[in-house]
Amino acid sequence: KMSQKKRKCRRRPNVEGDGPITEEGSMPKKAFYRARAHVNPLSHNNAFEYPVSPGDFDWSALFPGAVAAGAKAAEPTIIDVGCGFGGLTVALANLFPDECSLAMEIRAKVCEYVRLRIEALRVQEAGKYQNVASLRANCMRYLPNFFRKGQLIKLFFCFPDPHFKVKNHRRRIVSETLLSEYAYCLREGGRLYAITDVEELHGWHVRKLDAHPLFRRLGKSHGEDGTEGSDQGGKELMESDPAVRAMVEETEEGKKVARAGNSKYWAVFERIPEAEAEFRPLFSLDF
Repeated sequence: KMSQKKRKCRRRPNVEGDGPITEEGSMPKKAFYRARAHVNPLSHNNAFEYPVSPGDFDWSALFPGAVAAGAKAAEPTIIDVGCGFGGLTVALANLFPDECSLAMEIRAKVCEYVRLRIEALRVQEAGKYQNVASLRANCMRYLPNFFRKGQLIKLFFCFPDPHFKVKNHRRRIVSETLLSEYAYCLREGGRLYAITDVEELHGWHVRKLDAHPLFRRLGKSHGEDGTEGSDQGGKELMESDPAVRAMVEETEEGKKVARAGNSKYWAVFERIPEAEAEFRPLFSLDF
């Protein structure tokens, strides 16, 4: 009986005919946009639309009023990969009003929720949130199709799927090959942010990024006990870069972790100039 009551609470609201679940301009309810926590990014990729090259994509359709509202250009420079329900992306829009932030999500229902959320915020606060939008895409496959070299200044990976099984590690959003794509899209001095509540995955992130010649870690981002910003370097980084605190506190998944009293592990890496990089061979020639 209890399960039936719960299902009743989550039923689609009454609408006339085949009308939408949420009217344009109204704030959507998460209960009607639930989806599986994670999907396989290496399959079912024929359902995505993507440009052949970045120049073929019209960003003004997603950011029609961005320049008039104070943004430098109507194209994204801050990307929240796997944005979930968009808590961080919305916060970034307020923190960086002169930049355009884009929420990218592989799950259709969740991406639609974020789109409706942004539209509702634009209606509620006229003139604001013109610099934020959402886009459904598989970033593991098509990121360079959307962004030209050096276009991005910030790239976020918040609570990604840990893919615990060794055979599925190739599905992780941070890997040697993908990091080279991220370095391509980030401009020199740009930053890559990663946060998780899985300590093993955090270690994976740090090892992969430390080993990449085009990324340099900024500060030591968490203490031995896992408490975010518990060391001096992490505290200074959180104070100097408002995006760090937003990453730790504004995502829906981060709030859930905080309510459960669990630890968050995060790291920030800077994209360094190629002239400063120490390129290492992929394998040793010593036998």
